[in-house]
Amino acid sequence: MTKNWYRIGLVGIFLLSLSLRFWGLDRFNTLVFDEIYYAKFGHNYLNYIPFFDAHPPLGKYMIAMGMWLSSYIPLWTEGVNGLTGALRSPGSYRWVNALSGSFIPLIIANIAYHISYRRSFALIAGLFTACDGLFIVESRYALINIYIVVFGLLGQWLFLLALTSQRQRRNLYLVIAGMAFGCAVATKWNGLFYLAGIYLIWSIGWIWKFVTSEYQPRDNSVDVEPISLQTSLYNITQINIGQIIFFLGIIPTVIYSLIWIPHLQINPKFGFIQVHQEILGFHERLDGNTAQVHPYCAAWYKWPLMIRPMAYYYQTAQSVNDPLPVLGPPLPSGAGKVIYDVHAMGNPFLWWFGVAALLFLLGMLIAKVMIPLVKEKRLSLPEKLSVDTWIALYIVWNYAINLLPWTIVSRCVFIYHYMTGVVFAFLAIAWFVDQCLRSYYRPLRIVGVTISFVIVAALIFWLPVYLGLPLSPEGYKMRMWFKSWV
Repeated sequence: MTKNWYRIGLVGIFLLSLSLRFWGLDRFNTLVFDEIYYAKFGHNYLNYIPFFDAHPPLGKYMIAMGMWLSSYIPLWTEGVNGLTGALRSPGSYRWVNALSGSFIPLIIANIAYHISYRRSFALIAGLFTACDGLFIVESRYALINIYIVVFGLLGQWLFLLALTSQRQRRNLYLVIAGMAFGCAVATKWNGLFYLAGIYLIWSIGWIWKFVTSEYQPRDNSVDVEPISLQTSLYNITQINIGQIIFFLGIIPTVIYSLIWIPHLQINPKFGFIQVHQEILGFHERLDGNTAQVHPYCAAWYKWPLMIRPMAYYYQTAQSVNDPLPVLGPPLPSGAGKVIYDVHAMGNPFLWWFGVAALLFLLGMLIAKVMIPLVKEKRLSLPEKLSVDTWIALYIVWNYAINLLPWTIVSRCVFIYHYMTGVVFAFLAIAWFVDQCLRSYYRPLRIVGVTISFVIVAALIFWLPVYLGLPLSPEGYKMRMWFKSWV
């Protein structure tokens, strides 16, 4: 694939992502789900109104920035409401989220490229990410989870860029990566998992250097296609402990601390240490991950198979010609002939195939260790490992570090907490499909095409519940395959 076709493909993916997020962005002239908190908090920042929130402030700053810019560039003027604390159109507090979320498929594509140098893998990863419903829904409303993913993935991409760059440019990429990681944590604390993933990969690289003798220095002044795991891990060891501490330790900490300054000026009741104690106490008081605490509580093990998605908005109307039901009590049960549902659920087949691909990659990594153990009767690391093993290592480690910490969390958690990890499942199934499409074996190519078709078809089928389009009761039930989905 030529560079021009690759760039055209990226532009197409971005336009698809952009259209899915901006089309009908102001459809519901109300506050949807946690907009009742975050959109109001954005208004509070603009008007210097003190408040308490259980998360760091950056996500609300972004929403506030969108509101502020919209007051100078009114893009949505037809419908307004005063639910945030002032008369605003819903598009004014949603558009920055929509724009930010539109870049996630591009960042994923670039990560895929820089761990493989395969343009086909990158485009497939970007396309699959653009086809996910949970990311579409989270991007279309004034919520904050999208910023964890944007900044966290941006930090990882910049780190990968630094590995194959000259010293000055490498330091620049590392500085910006550290800033991005700081911004991820300043949105929600679980943004730290993206940084932890880099720490793990870096540590593995240095461990590999000490236990193998196959490292051969190479010129890092130009971007070249890596030919083995050793070359990729050698690049990682060009970054020493001092750089890690400064660029990916001190800089994220400084950025995180600076981001709190405007919030603390508006909310002087708690200092920097106290506000963190209050936030921690708030989450500790949410103990209990059961339906009695919240009907959509979903423990971590329910996320990968999407057992318990959640409805962000659900209303009924008599007909599609009726005004959109955004205020007032719902119709009596069974009276509505049209359903408007915004469901925070992923693309089911993308998620399910992603889990299968992750298990395949995990098995591949285990086999690389177990086969020599069985043959040689001793534990040893293989001397020659492929690029695909490096890809598997990167994907599986990052997925695990974004999922496993949730196993010890006892508070009520929801499916959107899985957003930081599921992107690596997208990379896993994209890698598998790319391997199939590159195969000389025709049945494997058919498998790759079939998986891609099913994922795109699933996006189209479930699009009404991602965008909140009107559905008949039959159409709604057709899309709610399991009772736990409702």
